[in-house]
Amino acid sequence: MKILTNIASIQPPLPLLGTIVSLVPSQTELLFELGLAERVVGVTKYCIYPRAAQQKTRVGGTKQVDIGIIEQLNPAFILGNKEENEIGFMTQLAQKYPVFVSDIFTLDDALAMIHEVGSLTDTAEKAAKIARTIRENFDKMPRNPSNREQRVAYLIWRKPYMAAAASTFIDAMLREIGFKNAFADLVRYPLLSAADLVAAKPDCIFLSSEPFPFRQKHIEELQQICPTAKIRLVDGEFFSWYGSRLQAAPRYFESLLAELNS
Repeated sequence: MKILTNIASIQPPLPLLGTIVSLVPSQTELLFELGLAERVVGVTKYCIYPRAAQQKTRVGGTKQVDIGIIEQLNPAFILGNKEENEIGFMTQLAQKYPVFVSDIFTLDDALAMIHEVGSLTDTAEKAAKIARTIRENFDKMPRNPSNREQRVAYLIWRKPYMAAAASTFIDAMLREIGFKNAFADLVRYPLLSAADLVAAKPDCIFLSSEPFPFRQKHIEELQQICPTAKIRLVDGEFFSWYGSRLQAAPRYFESLLAELNS
């Protein structure tokens, strides 16, 4: 079986019942929110939400999975993601199991994935409710027109600095809340020098809580490089997790915007 990027092509017809291995933290959290805790048998070591997920069998990381453990679990199907999971492992797994690989760049992509996982797991009604709540919460989020002129450098790594540029879900979230990406002329996750940061002239620099654990000392370091920029530590899960956690993201973004504009 080839890797499936659209659940409509899965045979036999949906839904697929039985046990699940999830290789994506945000989608693991979604499965639990859909009431599928008993069916989830395997997760990655990064699947930390909800706490109950930490009691499931660990099958490795998102990039390096232990295929032997997955074979022992013998799941009915596997959930993955094109960006987070290594294509070689997913191709190998797809020889034995139905594999659903999401590919998410925008909020609409995330909502479509939630609906699709609902169809896949026979929880379509619950999934539709989650997706509707996310859409409504984003639609109700106040937009400050002044943010439209603000350029944000969103950093995810240090030594070397690495930013989230265009064609990323983080970039989509920045645009959803009204910012311009200071590196919108680049794609994916470019490596940056201090000179690159200076040249970008960001009004704000957001230091993500993941995957690199930025701290207060890094604010001070970057303030030396970009002395006029507003530099903030931000919760990377709200910017990069595209499952049910998005229900609470607008509230977090409102708080962040209020603090920046105060």
